[in-house]
Amino acid sequence: MIQNGKSENSVWRQVAARIAGSAVIARDRKSKAFSIKGHQGTQRRAAAYWALREGGSSSQSSRISGSITELRKSMHPTLLVTFLQAPGTAVAMCCAGLAVLLIGLWAAKDDIAQARGLDKIVALSNLCFAVPLAVFGALHLFGPQFVQGLVPRYMPGRMFWVYFVGCALIAASLSIATKIGVRWSGLLVGIMMFMFVAMLYLPGGLRQMHAHIPWTRSRFTWTIVCRESSFGGAGWILAAMAKDGWRGKARSTLITVGRIAIAFAAIFFGIQHFLHPMGLPGVPLQREMPSWVPGRVIIDYVTGAGLLVTGVSILLNRKTRTVGSCLGGWILLTILVIYIPVMVMALSHPEIGVKVEGINYFADTLLFAGVILAVASAAPRSDVRNISA
Repeated sequence: MIQNGKSENSVWRQVAARIAGSAVIARDRKSKAFSIKGHQGTQRRAAAYWALREGGSSSQSSRISGSITELRKSMHPTLLVTFLQAPGTAVAMCCAGLAVLLIGLWAAKDDIAQARGLDKIVALSNLCFAVPLAVFGALHLFGPQFVQGLVPRYMPGRMFWVYFVGCALIAASLSIATKIGVRWSGLLVGIMMFMFVAMLYLPGGLRQMHAHIPWTRSRFTWTIVCRESSFGGAGWILAAMAKDGWRGKARSTLITVGRIAIAFAAIFFGIQHFLHPMGLPGVPLQREMPSWVPGRVIIDYVTGAGLLVTGVSILLNRKTRTVGSCLGGWILLTILVIYIPVMVMALSHPEIGVKVEGINYFADTLLFAGVILAVASAAPRSDVRNISA
């Protein structure tokens, strides 16, 4: 909060430099004069902005009017330049996700066109599951420093495993998006996610319990345990439900394990939404909803109720396709109106860590939407048909 004139001037100088481009503005305390360093065009735009802030005569206003017009015209190109100048990790994650999104839409266009009612949402399950895998794969390949610390120290060649997992995620995303070889890609993704739980997150949660870490801190670790378990369960369901998927006892086992993992995750997440109703909806991690979102508590309560109902529906095997389709559609809606703006704001931040975090929150929630739609796809179509009729 601005508390005095000195702070206000400092803020305005920073804003002027930020909008003008790369100009550096310095103001002498005694003479009240300011100097600007940078490109000539940048200096002119910064001077116009600062003169507008300080106020001036009519002649000064007329002299800077052209510069202000130039400043306004440069605003939209600056947004594009900001994205193009973003660090390679963020650009790679966005490009990988966008590429798989286009591939998945092309592969799913016939299924979406032929589906009726809520089944149109269910038809997006592979797409919602594949896009985040591509995003995370690009993170492993172009930003290994962000994930290297997750590899256990007892494993040799830690960087090898980072790149190996990145390549595996990219390959799995293409397979699931195109629905080619999902029998194996879904199975292997599920195995990998359950291995992450057994080797990384579950031991961490147990250590926190042994050390008597307060639940307000340790709940995030258990959230990740449930999240990764649900990812693995959805991978197995996709492998079982694919056209070339597993059959017989293997199919029923994969679906059963997947349903149980997703059900417990949904119930756990639903409870957390009621206990902490200011967090971002979907996967309840540390970050809270921005203050500009209206009805934040209501959004979390609606999401929590949907998660609880879906979890119970999965365990009872009652109306799972209908309930899961509705919840999946609701999560996709929150992605459009909340997570995408949050990601865009994160991408405008100068720090690469903030950019990656914003993309990760978007991808995590989209992947969880794919999880819910995957478990809905494994349920009978009768309840959806009844509603559509």
